[in-house]
Amino acid sequence: MSFKIYLETSFKTSELITKQYSTSFSWATFFLEKDKRKAIYAIYGFVRLADEIVDTFHEYDKLFLLNELRQDLYYALNNKISINPVLMSFADTAIKYDIKKEQIESFLKSMESDLTKSNYYYQEELNEYVYGSADVVGLMCLKVFCNGNTGLYKELELPARKLGSAFQKVNFLRDLKNDINELNRNYFPEIINGVFDVVTKEKIEAVIDSEFREAYEGLKRLPGKSKLAVALAYFYYMALFKKIKKATPEMVLSKRFRISNFRKSLIMFKVFLMYKLKII
Repeated sequence: MSFKIYLETSFKTSELITKQYSTSFSWATFFLEKDKRKAIYAIYGFVRLADEIVDTFHEYDKLFLLNELRQDLYYALNNKISINPVLMSFADTAIKYDIKKEQIESFLKSMESDLTKSNYYYQEELNEYVYGSADVVGLMCLKVFCNGNTGLYKELELPARKLGSAFQKVNFLRDLKNDINELNRNYFPEIINGVFDVVTKEKIEAVIDSEFREAYEGLKRLPGKSKLAVALAYFYYMALFKKIKKATPEMVLSKRFRISNFRKSLIMFKVFLMYKLKII
């Protein structure tokens, strides 16, 4: 046996987690070059593990588990080894692509805030949370896509943050029923005293629309197959967002929206065509 086998198994573990938890994300990631695909699986695996601690492990000491995750990760980053396969693959990826510890810590702080904070009353609070929970994940992926090209990374940093933020806020709208009714959680400062009406919904959607527009300009400048993979995710989330926009506030509060497999196939065909014709 060799360490190489363990490392490959670690990446396979993160790939399995990605495919089990998010068909849409793994569907888009599949079209990346092999090394970049592995790295994105590793990022998703780590992010999902932290998210599961916060949102699923209700009968356990979540803060203890999150702190253990943090300590184990930093040990892996400093020593290039972990007996946790998910952390092993992520640490290897973070070291290879120079993912900054500041970004990782921002993500973990946002996850930790989910354990103590359930309502966001001010835009500044939401911005800080979204930066840690979504923007930095987009920046981690951008590090992989740019693969050492620091000039391109700086050029695309803001659009990548906007894309992460837009995706996250669409997720918030999609999960609003569960967040409000089951977790007693609200991320949107626009929702005051639990009132989610047409005016409130349109205010939230206007912000997301603006972020999607800014993100698209950066998407078009991504290198290689990264453009194709991100475009697939972009148009999938746009389809989901449009579906939510057409719904009434009452519908958003009563169901979880999704995109059918048939519609996903149509999106894939459309994006492939746009990519081949160099429309994007």
